[in-house]
Amino acid sequence: MSVSKEKQDKSFPLFAHDNPLRRLFWPPRRLTEPYVRKGQTAADLGCGPGFCTLTLAEFVGPEGKVYAVDVDEKAVRELERKAAKRGYRNIEARASSASDLSFIKDGSIDFVLAHGLLCSMAPKQHEAAVSEMKRILGPHGLAYVSVASGPWSYVSRAEWEKILEGFEVEQRSDGFLGLANRWAVVSRKRS
Repeated sequence: MSVSKEKQDKSFPLFAHDNPLRRLFWPPRRLTEPYVRKGQTAADLGCGPGFCTLTLAEFVGPEGKVYAVDVDEKAVRELERKAAKRGYRNIEARASSASDLSFIKDGSIDFVLAHGLLCSMAPKQHEAAVSEMKRILGPHGLAYVSVASGPWSYVSRAEWEKILEGFEVEQRSDGFLGLANRWAVVSRKRS
């Protein structure tokens, strides 16, 4: 039996996704507040146990909705437990790959959060995940997409630039000295 050297999805312990140190350096409010309003529909792709999902649910309010998607079923169950404990009923959590969001209607999302999603996904799934983001993003919607820099990331600088070419770039940062996360706020390509 041969062992495949193809890169697979990365999996991290749940505490690595949601802990006080991470909240200190990347507060969920800072990542989401400028882009989300009451009554909107958001999608948190690669949500883990809800690091940003609960904040999104707070911002969109009971009249809004948040799709929370992660390939790790254990993370999704933990998110559901946290949401129930806090009384959030506006979160639809799914254990699914971001490369298949067929349960979300075309053009129905006001804000897509893909914070670190692509650097944890198997590279062969990147193109499909980016296509799904474009498909679900509404005509006036925004997406916050970030990837890690350095050898631990599955996203090279060249791939990052190619991804951004498929969107209108509203804001971007290439990190400090190529060490910090690269991020961009993007919208659908204008015709």
